[in-house]
Amino acid sequence: MRVIAGTLKGRQLKAVPGSGTRPTTDKVKESIFNMLGPFFDGGIGLDLFAGSGGLGIEALSRGLDKVIFIDKDSKALQTIKANLKECELTESSEVYRNDANRALKAIVKRELSFDYIFLDPPYKQKRMEDLVAFIDEHNLLNENGYVLCEYSSDSKPMNEIGRLSKVKEEVYGIIGISIYTYQNS
Repeated sequence: MRVIAGTLKGRQLKAVPGSGTRPTTDKVKESIFNMLGPFFDGGIGLDLFAGSGGLGIEALSRGLDKVIFIDKDSKALQTIKANLKECELTESSEVYRNDANRALKAIVKRELSFDYIFLDPPYKQKRMEDLVAFIDEHNLLNENGYVLCEYSSDSKPMNEIGRLSKVKEEVYGIIGISIYTYQNS
């Protein structure tokens, strides 16, 4: 696993030990960022179900100002912190151990909103649409922001979730990627 592009291009990232997390492959990560940008002029991101932190770190390398990383697994949190330290990104990040639903409620209380939200929940849980609906309902996505969803390709999410519309969709074998934004964007 490595950073694909940007200021940290080529930097190796540690994977979470064990089989509890499924890292996004370099090929899929490159495709995701080609769909989104591929580079950013600042902004803030949320990497929910962060795992090793690979998506958020890639986004920082490509120009985001700050990313909040959330995962409930202690091994994942240790890996995220180690990767951020190795990449000298601790000043531009926050890392929290929390369940996704509780984390989103805490974000609402902090009155935060994001330019990019990366959602990669465990495929078996099939929680993607509920999470996107919560994000929309609580205005966690900025007006011109994007929610990127990674999921099992055999479970295709809806085209419209609340006020958010699917604007891009790709399938890479067993992995599906959808990007949502507000229709007026």
